[in-house]
Amino acid sequence: MISKRMCSKVLLGFVPTLLAGAMAVAQNQPGGGAAGTSNQTTTNPSTSAPGPGGMASDMNDNQQLQGMADQSFVKKALEGNAAEVQLGQLAQQKSQSDDVKQFAQKMVSDHTQLNDQMMKPIAQQLKVKEPTELSKKDRELVARLEGLSGQEFDQAYIQAMVRDHKQDLSEFKDEASTTQNPGMKQAAQQGAALISQHLQMIEQIAQNHNMPDGKVMKSSGS
Repeated sequence: MISKRMCSKVLLGFVPTLLAGAMAVAQNQPGGGAAGTSNQTTTNPSTSAPGPGGMASDMNDNQQLQGMADQSFVKKALEGNAAEVQLGQLAQQKSQSDDVKQFAQKMVSDHTQLNDQMMKPIAQQLKVKEPTELSKKDRELVARLEGLSGQEFDQAYIQAMVRDHKQDLSEFKDEASTTQNPGMKQAAQQGAALISQHLQMIEQIAQNHNMPDGKVMKSSGS
């Protein structure tokens, strides 16, 4: 028979061994660990590469921005063409020079067609409301020219036409090169070609009126 003292020694030696084995088994379980946390590696979704959905979202954002740029250009072009028509009509009434009157008549005809045949159809497509009045800058120019007559009017009108056509040509070329709308691109290209012709004409008229670069020459005695 085994004595009680020997049984106690056997049990005391067996318990630590059993506890050690239990801890080893627990640590090997999927949820096991010293602090009860998982040893499995988790993937942070934010560090993963963007999927096709992200690229599509970027493309939609770019298209929306370009559409807004097209709308802004069309609105400004409609206002600018309307201003050219009104200024041309004013020049036909107040100018004292035949070449200025002829140019003004062409402005009325060409810019009316540019709006009616090109810009207004594009405006309808892009849902741009046609402006009912000129821009503040153009209203101020019309008001200033209405107060002039004779040579002073001619010089101010020529100067304004040279400046405005240079700016308009640059803006039409920029729109033609950046827009993704085929109809908008065609209208901008045709508009740029027409404005380029107008610029050449008014620059020649400026030379004839002793206004190189569209600026009034100061007399040497001043």
